[in-house]
Amino acid sequence: MEFRTQPMIEAALREARQEAAQEAPQPERTEQQDAACGMLPACAPLANPFVPFQRDDPPVYTAAVGAVRGTLFPGLDLPLRGQENSGELSGTLQRDLQALGFAVVELGEYLDTHPGDARAAELFRSYSGLYAQAAAAWEAENGPIVQRSAVGESGYDWLRGPWPWQYAANDGEG
Repeated sequence: MEFRTQPMIEAALREARQEAAQEAPQPERTEQQDAACGMLPACAPLANPFVPFQRDDPPVYTAAVGAVRGTLFPGLDLPLRGQENSGELSGTLQRDLQALGFAVVELGEYLDTHPGDARAAELFRSYSGLYAQAAAAWEAENGPIVQRSAVGESGYDWLRGPWPWQYAANDGEG
């Protein structure tokens, strides 16, 4: 017994389209209206993903700018409909830590596909070191950032407050 799902699915889709067309007739549309609404022909795929190819040794934003823009790499900074996020992070230790953490992850992902890029590897090492310093400063002042660093001389400190959003509210940053 041969079981063919694709023809069955296609038949069910045709039937559903015919029923929908009979239930609610649509007014005639011009090509210009169809183009403005992004209508696809019935045989078109749902989506055609595209990921820009990164060249070796690309220019990079600083960690703070990259965290705001959503990428460290200007070549991947493709704002939707030209809406650029050009805000700035405040210069607090918490924001610096967020920006450095973002930069370490972003560079790590880049190095996964470009392992031979010595400049990116050096920048990764640099940002990793700066992140470790900022994390140590934060933890000395505020307590653990991640649960695995919550066991210290005074015991398990993970659940002891105040929490980060309480710091921000107290500093007028929240």
